[in-house]
Amino acid sequence: MLKIRLTRLGDKKSPFYRIVVADSRSPRDGKFIDILGTYDPKLESVEKQINVDGELAKSWIAKGAQCTTEAKAVLVRAKVIEPTVFKAKPNAKPPVLKKKKKGE
Repeated sequence: MLKIRLTRLGDKKSPFYRIVVADSRSPRDGKFIDILGTYDPKLESVEKQINVDGELAKSWIAKGAQCTTEAKAVLVRAKVIEPTVFKAKPNAKPPVLKKKKKGE
């Protein structure tokens, strides 16, 4: 299975990521198939942080590549793909909210 994921580059405590298409069995910083762009979390503006070839990313998704949660968040911030809302299972119980005790 193909995955769109982040590969870490950069020095210690200054990360820099490549957005790549890789086989799901290969290691995080291992062999990859294609580079889709870069992501630099240290920069302030989103336009400078994320540099992605949107058409190439959409074509890989159309071919069946699955995004990891981190890569999907980056692609949504870059407005390459639409955010999806995860729906609960049809028979799922609603979450139980705990009541706050006095003094908290």
